[in-house]
Amino acid sequence: MGESERGAATREHILATATAMFGESGYRGASLRDIAARCGLTHPGLLYHFPTKADLLEAVLQRRDDADTKAAGPQQHGVEALVALVGLAGRNAQARGLVELFATLSAEATAPDHPAHAYFVDRYSRVVREISRHFAEIQADGKLREGIDPAHAGRQWVALMDGLQVQWLLDESTDMAGTLEAHLRSQLT
Repeated sequence: MGESERGAATREHILATATAMFGESGYRGASLRDIAARCGLTHPGLLYHFPTKADLLEAVLQRRDDADTKAAGPQQHGVEALVALVGLAGRNAQARGLVELFATLSAEATAPDHPAHAYFVDRYSRVVREISRHFAEIQADGKLREGIDPAHAGRQWVALMDGLQVQWLLDESTDMAGTLEAHLRSQLT
């Protein structure tokens, strides 16, 4: 394994560990020293790859978004895109650490001084806009139930996804994908 491959493997190990620790303890509760120790690295060794805790957090969040985008199929539209998000909810039920990370950090980041505040403000704006667009496409196809506003439906969808994640963290018998699928069916003609 070459030096660049080793470096990439180390970065990936750090990101996976930080994802788990941020999910378990939140951003403020997980120190870089603790993350480095769990990775089997020195503190300076971790800083070589991620100079600040905020840099590490940004990389963890970007990694999660990249994986979600790939899994959800960014080229899909309308009903197809929402069905892909139902599938993503099912996959999330196999990734407790990622769900914990998102739930914990999104709540912490409501504080304006949190390093991920701007990230979450932007992410929610973008995701609500994208899902609202999918509902508008469904409406344009004549498949959205009468009286449903695509903008409200998009915001409701995001709230339902996030709320289901918290419920699932508290009780793993919560069927995130099944509930989303039932909600989607109730919106369609």
